[in-house]
Amino acid sequence: MKKISPVFIILATLIGSVCVTDSCVPKRKFTEQKRLLDKFEDENDSLISANEQLTVSNTELRSQMERIQRHIQQMKADSVELAQKIAGLREDNKKLENRLQETTVALQALKKGSEKQASKLTMQIEGIQNDLQQREEELQKLSKELEEKRRSLIALEMELAQRNRRMAELERIVTRQDSAVKALRSKVAAALVGLENNGLTISIREGKVYVSLDEKLLFKSGSITVDPAGVSALKKLIKVLEQNPDINITIEGHTDNVPLLSSASMADNWDLSVKRATSIVRILLDNTKIKPERLTAAGRGEFIPVDDSNTSTARQKNRRTEIILMPKLDELYNILN
Repeated sequence: MKKISPVFIILATLIGSVCVTDSCVPKRKFTEQKRLLDKFEDENDSLISANEQLTVSNTELRSQMERIQRHIQQMKADSVELAQKIAGLREDNKKLENRLQETTVALQALKKGSEKQASKLTMQIEGIQNDLQQREEELQKLSKELEEKRRSLIALEMELAQRNRRMAELERIVTRQDSAVKALRSKVAAALVGLENNGLTISIREGKVYVSLDEKLLFKSGSITVDPAGVSALKKLIKVLEQNPDINITIEGHTDNVPLLSSASMADNWDLSVKRATSIVRILLDNTKIKPERLTAAGRGEFIPVDDSNTSTARQKNRRTEIILMPKLDELYNILN
């Protein structure tokens, strides 16, 4: 059963508040926020699913390759054993044919001397012929079995080669994605030189570049308006985002765990985090080449802290905005499907 997201619980509470109190945020705004949150959760679920599917697929492919290789080795050993057995049967057939010829000659010589002996030799010949027929049938059966094993071996080797090609392709794409993420991280660091480790950190986690900005770089306490210094930093980042159109962008707002006093313009920390993320989105779209469909704005409230300790320093760390950059995974999806 799918886990009920805290986002939906908070949304339900907020919608209920709209129905009860006329001074709350208009329903249209909550509907828009809910749509944005739904979109983010769907994309997040899709990314997690893709990552899990890739991991499972790699594991299954390696396991199947090992089983196929063991099967191939066994079939090769069986083929050698069958070939040896066939060679032995042919040698036996040759001996039987020689015995038949010798017995036939002896029968011709003895026909004049003893009818009884001739009858005995005739029975021996029939017995040898029956034995020869049985061995011939066994030889044909073994030859057929050997041919079937050879065909199966060829099919398995072809399947193994195909799986090897698919595994190599997956590894190539993953390596390329890793390289793209590292290159993107370097470009972002170069664009934001001077800010890194001064309220801004850039890291790579789970195949994505995380640009984390402290509250002091962007907002005044409780505000959703980006300060001029924050706008300047974002403008530098915009240049990198415009040059990399294949990068999806998620903006997450995070708050500390101190409850926000409800007002006509702000309900709680959820509301604050969402509106801060939306403020960043508007700056990224203002007279830029960034397409809106690349962007997702989301509020995470106080529920994903970077520091769990209940101190002023920890709360300051937790009040942040994260811009998450991720290369598109269409090529991986196509191979997996």
